[in-house]
Amino acid sequence: MQSAKTQKSPHKPVSDDRITARIPRANRVIIERAAAVYGATVNQFIVQTALDRASEILEREEILRLSEKDARTFLAALESPPEPSRELVDALKAHNRLVKC
Repeated sequence: MQSAKTQKSPHKPVSDDRITARIPRANRVIIERAAAVYGATVNQFIVQTALDRASEILEREEILRLSEKDARTFLAALESPPEPSRELVDALKAHNRLVKC
């Protein structure tokens, strides 16, 4: 029987996930300096910076996707406008009575 300490969990805690990258020494020096200015460890700095950038990219992509969808909806409405409502027709008639063009 395994003790609680040696039992393997089927799911790793998120904090155990690892990402590695090989970078030139000059890049590491820049990152280390920036992390020091930021007041964080290199690992904390890299994770936070990557998360910030990922959020920006995803937000920009979402805005772009919504904008394209909105543009298609707008163009479709221009090509096939709905019939004016009774209220709109009445408002136009009232306007034309009051304002002589």
